[in-house]
Amino acid sequence: MSDFHKYLDKQLQNPDFKKEWDNLEPEYNMIQAIIDARKKSNLTQKELAERTGINQADISKLENGNANPTLAVLKRLADGMGMVLKLEFIPKAKS
Repeated sequence: MSDFHKYLDKQLQNPDFKKEWDNLEPEYNMIQAIIDARKKSNLTQKELAERTGINQADISKLENGNANPTLAVLKRLADGMGMVLKLEFIPKAKS
C-alpha cells in the first residue's frame, strides 16, 4: 500500500473528512472516467480536441478538475472518442 493510500485511509476515519470526500467522489469519478475513456481510445488531449472542437486547454482543465463540464460537453467528448455517454443513478447504500 502506498504512503498516500495509508494517509488517505487514516484521514477517512475522520467523519468530517469522510463526508467531504464522499461529497466530491462523483466529480473525481467523472474526471477519472474522462481520462480512462480518452486513453482507452488511444487519443491525446490534442487529438481529442481536434475531433471535438473543444480547446485542448479546456480538456486539460476538465481532466485536472479545474472545470465542470456541461452535459453537452460530455456528449461531445464521448462522441469524439467513439463512445456513448451513459449517466446512471444508483441507490445509496443503507447505513
